Amino acid sequence: MTQPTKGSATGLPNPFPVEITPPDISPYAAGTGNTPYIWTFDSGVSGPHVAITAIVHGNEPCGALTLDWLLRREVRPVRGKLSLAFMNVAAHEAFDPDVPDASRWIDEDFNRIWSPAILDDPDRKLTEELRRAREVRPWLDTVDLLLDIHSMQSKAQALTIAGLRPKGRDLARNVGYPDLVINDHGHAEGVRMRDYGGFGDPASPRNAMLVECGQHWEAAAEGAAMESAIRFLRATGAVAHDFGQDWLETRPAPAPMQFLQVSRAVTIETDDFRFAQDWRGLERLPQGTLIGHDGPTELRAPHPVTVLVMPSRRLWRGKTAVRLAEPVVI
Repeated sequence: MTQPTKGSATGLPNPFPVEITPPDISPYAAGTGNTPYIWTFDSGVSGPHVAITAIVHGNEPCGALTLDWLLRREVRPVRGKLSLAFMNVAAHEAFDPDVPDASRWIDEDFNRIWSPAILDDPDRKLTEELRRAREVRPWLDTVDLLLDIHSMQSKAQALTIAGLRPKGRDLARNVGYPDLVINDHGHAEGVRMRDYGGFGDPASPRNAMLVECGQHWEAAAEGAAMESAIRFLRATGAVAHDFGQDWLETRPAPAPMQFLQVSRAVTIETDDFRFAQDWRGLERLPQGTLIGHDGPTELRAPHPVTVLVMPSRRLWRGKTAVRLAEPVVI
């Protein structure tokens, strides 16, 4: 697979129209404390520190639009603390609608560097993403409950990535949206922010959920991000139980929840990975179905019903090509 070329983080043409415009977040640069672009409000009442993060990837504007809406609405917590945080600001500012995939990151994937081995390594090359991760880390260490808003390469149903621990699934179930919840082990390439520290520790009460709100630039992604944020804030008790009710009344009623367990994240091992079909995600395949090839090695569906989770267009050695899951009853 061709490595990324100038102007595209995938090296491939963009097949999707850009239907949403990233907001100007420069008015939020000062933040409320020592960390730029992070706004924290304290209710003065005992309670958890609840946070929503956006633009971990600069080509995912739906989360930034949601934080912009919340800040303009002057949302404030009724207990505990509430933070609204713009993460990879440099990548967001580099967004170009003519080559919208080019600004996923500046130097490296911000969502693969959240391990102490990377964050604490004094000899590691200081990329823009590592600089920002180290800048926001002291704040992130104070967060109890996290919603991290993302979007996907292809058009697919919105879903929650709940991590490996049952507590992540439980948080997603309490929020109640999106209705599809996936437990997984993350990526061999590196640790995601939602799995950082206590979020991924079964003994810690800290918890996180990552939502994938649909294709990066489709209009529907903004609505999915907004609903995820409103329901998360309500479920955590950070806001009144009827917060955002006027907006939610414009949305369909949530569907019954479904759960998938990922058995394998397929890490690409050669420079010749190719899918057998143009998979877009959430296809349900019978056991034995040919999914693709990694060099000479066949990849086949391992479960009686194998669900493809977020097949990638970034088919480079070391990246995750696809996650293989099966439905589970919780």
